[in-house]
Amino acid sequence: MKPFKLREMTRDELVLRKGELTEEMFNLRFAASTRALDNPLRKRAVRREIARINTVLREDETGIRGLGAEGGKE
Repeated sequence: MKPFKLREMTRDELVLRKGELTEEMFNLRFAASTRALDNPLRKRAVRREIARINTVLREDETGIRGLGAEGGKE
């Protein structure tokens, strides 16, 4: 998901999405250790999306950019 789409989401939606991705990452790591993955590049994509969410949450926390309905895009 692109950062501009993440910035349109609310803080609660981002935290929920981050939790879902963290769980998916755990399952991918577990599956990789027990068997071959169908799409090994999915681990990289999930890790990067978690990092994007963390970045957007930090931007909101520090006041660089607002989220969702509370703040606009720059």
